[in-house]
Amino acid sequence: MLNYIIRRLLLIPVTLFGIMLLNFAIIQFAPGGPVEQVIAQLQGTAVSSTARITNQGGDSGGGSTASSSASGNNFSSTSNYRGAQGLDPEVIRQLEVQFGFDKPAHERFWMMMKNYLTFDFGQSYFQDRDVVDLVIDKMPVSISLGIWSTLIIYIISIPLGITKAVRDGSNFDIWSSAAIIVGFAIPGFLFAVMLIVVFAGGAYLDWFPLRGLTSSNWEQLSLWGKIVDYFWHLTLPIIALTISGFATLTMLTKNSFLDEINKQYVVTARAKGLTEKRVLYGHVFRNAMLLIIAGFPSALVGMLFTGSVLIEVIFSLDGLGLLGFNAVMTRDYPVMFATLYFFTLFGLIMNLISDLSYHLVDPRIDFEGRGN
Repeated sequence: MLNYIIRRLLLIPVTLFGIMLLNFAIIQFAPGGPVEQVIAQLQGTAVSSTARITNQGGDSGGGSTASSSASGNNFSSTSNYRGAQGLDPEVIRQLEVQFGFDKPAHERFWMMMKNYLTFDFGQSYFQDRDVVDLVIDKMPVSISLGIWSTLIIYIISIPLGITKAVRDGSNFDIWSSAAIIVGFAIPGFLFAVMLIVVFAGGAYLDWFPLRGLTSSNWEQLSLWGKIVDYFWHLTLPIIALTISGFATLTMLTKNSFLDEINKQYVVTARAKGLTEKRVLYGHVFRNAMLLIIAGFPSALVGMLFTGSVLIEVIFSLDGLGLLGFNAVMTRDYPVMFATLYFFTLFGLIMNLISDLSYHLVDPRIDFEGRGN
């Protein structure tokens, strides 16, 4: 098992490098980069516009304004940037230097990866802050939503799926399946809007807050008061994330248990006089749970970073999902690639943990014999 772990650990940097290279190459062909963003701001001013460039050099430039005088069509720009007509070419050159685009793409990529090896992610182009500080600021929201939503989904789905498998075809199975289908059919963001309308002062009740992770007086609250306030703010977002997330896992659990229950070893165990509880939890559970464990890393990563973007927007929660989305929209490359690097690294580590969990649940699984 140790050799397998070493091989997987050695594959992580290779996989990470390939993912970063592919995404970096794709971004080079995407229109509307940071230079174009600043050009659009400059061109949106009057005939004569003055703005200030704060040149911090390289890929970690923190400013987004330029110092120049541009008068209508008096300048014929030689730049290929969209919307740059009428701007002084010197302004474009200074913007390229500020954002690091005065260097070839391969140099910028190697410089970025070299910095990332030491977790130096530079500064945001448009927020004038270190990317690490931005990520740390957003982390509590994403961790809160991801951890609690995933735990609640698993706590509900696994017992419910097992019960549905044991009582397959019963009235309970039919009615619970109908409820699951309804929950799965309603998008999480739509359910979130409904929760706001009903419970957050939208039209009926005003039981829950609509903004932030904690109240403004959180620092003055007692320890118990802080805990209550924290979960008070999280209740509606977590319900919105959970309602559409538990359906898939519940049906996966049910089908996995049904598949195992119908196998020959279960018939043999029953023939030996073992109780149904012993058969179910002593034999079936370990085999059926393998599929459930396999999906845990992707479910957690999805909840932490990607699955909660709309929920963060609706409930005014500023987390990593919203940070990454805004970075894509504004072409804030340092934030984009730093979050991609972090998400990918975390996902690869979680996949390794998933494989190790396979072995812990069923020691008969031997990764050493797979030859990879």
